[in-house]
Amino acid sequence: MALSTGIFSTVLCVKTAPLRSSPFLRVSPPHPANLRMVRAVTSATAASSEPSATKTREPRGIMKPRPVSPEMQDVVGEPVIPRTQALKRIWAYIKEHDLQDPQDKKVIVCDEKLKKIFAGKDRVGFLEIAKLIGPHFL
Repeated sequence: MALSTGIFSTVLCVKTAPLRSSPFLRVSPPHPANLRMVRAVTSATAASSEPSATKTREPRGIMKPRPVSPEMQDVVGEPVIPRTQALKRIWAYIKEHDLQDPQDKKVIVCDEKLKKIFAGKDRVGFLEIAKLIGPHFL
């Protein structure tokens, strides 16, 4: 059986015993001592060792730092932040100020700073947070 990962090609070799033609013979899986793994270097390995391939990729999408509105900046504390980190900091703010509803932890009871971010709502479900912070990324 041959598997290719793009960097290495892996081949598993199994030593098998000759099969008998008995109807009562059960074939068991190969014992680990009978397995041998062979790796061969492919052309992908040579290409990945070039200096240009080791360059780190620039963040994209939700990982790319973006400027935020002044209202959002009051909560997250930075003028430019990735969306993922902003969401983490909003959750840290919620937990630090104990703003989750005690009966239903999925609901956030907004204080004045969060009302500015969450469109003036008094209570927000945790699934709504990601949608409501979108307009604050400039």
